[in-house]
Amino acid sequence: MPLPTSSSFSDALASGRNSRYIFVTGGVSSSLGKGIVSASLAKLLQARGYKVTIQKLDPYINVDPGTLNPYEHGECYVTVDGAETDLDLGHYERFLNVQTTQANNITTGRIYQSVIDKERRGEYLGKTVQIIPHITDEIKRCVQILGSKHDYDFVITEIGGTVGDIESLPYIEAVRQMKWESPEDTLVVHLTLVPYLSAAGELKTKPTQHSVKQLLEFGVQPDVLVCRTEHPLPASVRTKLARFCNVAPNAVIESIDADTIYDVPLLMQDERFDEVVLGKLGMDGGTTEANLQEWKDFLQRYKNPKRHVRIGLVGKYVELKDSYKSIAEALDHAGALLETKVEVDWIHSEQVTPENVAERFAGLHGILVAPGFGSRGIDGKLTAIRHAREAGIPFFGICLGMQCAVVEFARNVLGLPEAHSTEIKEYTPDPVIDLMGEQKSITNMGGTMRLGEYPCALQASSKARAAYGDSAEISERHRHRYEFNNAYIERYEAAGMLATGVNPDTKLVEIVEIPTHPYFVASQFHPEYASTVLNPHPLFVSFVEASVKHDVSQTSDGKTQEVSSNA
Repeated sequence: MPLPTSSSFSDALASGRNSRYIFVTGGVSSSLGKGIVSASLAKLLQARGYKVTIQKLDPYINVDPGTLNPYEHGECYVTVDGAETDLDLGHYERFLNVQTTQANNITTGRIYQSVIDKERRGEYLGKTVQIIPHITDEIKRCVQILGSKHDYDFVITEIGGTVGDIESLPYIEAVRQMKWESPEDTLVVHLTLVPYLSAAGELKTKPTQHSVKQLLEFGVQPDVLVCRTEHPLPASVRTKLARFCNVAPNAVIESIDADTIYDVPLLMQDERFDEVVLGKLGMDGGTTEANLQEWKDFLQRYKNPKRHVRIGLVGKYVELKDSYKSIAEALDHAGALLETKVEVDWIHSEQVTPENVAERFAGLHGILVAPGFGSRGIDGKLTAIRHAREAGIPFFGICLGMQCAVVEFARNVLGLPEAHSTEIKEYTPDPVIDLMGEQKSITNMGGTMRLGEYPCALQASSKARAAYGDSAEISERHRHRYEFNNAYIERYEAAGMLATGVNPDTKLVEIVEIPTHPYFVASQFHPEYASTVLNPHPLFVSFVEASVKHDVSQTSDGKTQEVSSNA
């Protein structure tokens, strides 16, 4: 499902113009929100008519996050070209409504791998390979590749970690070099913390001062300070920060805690963040002011819902909700479109049993079984799916969620009690889910799954086709090794589970449905990756809509349940 890129006006702005490079660094503490701040700035610049992209530099040695445990890193976000990337790229796409690629996420592992490969090929002509210049040159090349290959006005680069981390030092040095080589086209935004000490009754600037001092020690002077804070920054604090950190007073930007991440672009606009950045880069500003009317309309619907539904999200990583970040956001997008507050009930699949499932799932209007890998929590997912199928509760399965739906149906409808996925039980007598043929000779784990965007032909009169606006063929992103075993397809369809989405080239089953069920849809692909604020994904919209209808059907008087004051 392609996303829009830019207007002809934006293309005209970018034509024949060098890209400007904006770096976003962090200090004092991690998890301050560099990704959201970067995405918000990009949104403001985009809303002025500029063509913008964002990339993430991650300082870990892993080549990509594909082999990282979700508890370590949150979800792994997959781009259309099949790159396993940092979850922040999801924020970038959801905010900008523009697709990212492999070039938008660079890790230290990839940097070193590239340099070592070049050394092995003899490209350094026998020279000693060092951090400076070889590693830093490779970093600069990766940063500038988006600007050189595409017509972007701005390339915003978020540097992971905090200033002072050993692993981040080569990135900071690369920023220093770029700022020295091209000061008119390079700008540094430093995100830092201004904590409030209740005992003293005041905001403290010293952590920010120390963070900026550390950045200065590495030769980088920030141009703009973005200060995370729980309380508004008074003029005296802004002046103090400006004086001690060598920035202009109007370049001290307040980033106060917001109700939702979707409020941040508007708060940054109130702070004139985009105006400050444009002024420092000598840009004309595009339009006179960023036009965020569509964004405001979304927020209006999101914050003023007319109804309320509860969706049970069944997964095994629910302790860290970032493990399912894109799914949670996609539910929000769909809910806002339908003027419905979607309350997510996070359910650990290991805690779901046949004995407690009815009680645990009472009051839910929809059940979503999340993706994942491995055997842990599988029985709970199977139990949840059976409950949804037999109780007529709207069900949506994604990736492993679809595979579990296929296994559950085989056991309890087809009469194959030992049916399973060969991922979980290698020698099952009924491998209804099996390893893909091209995967059987693969030994390396990283970047070897079926990844990226593939086409899917939709069956007429299916719920999936109706959700997509009657499109006969769509394209969606994948991340899996196992697939529906087509040897069983006739038995499934005879018993009432239909393959309503199929890859036209490989015949891989992409979507299964039970037409007699109020809403039972499961996809092998990951629709959550393609959902954005301005373009909610159609499958999530149809699922939430079905959950609303289920809520209405469960109400004795048949009227829509209104959102309670404390929902």
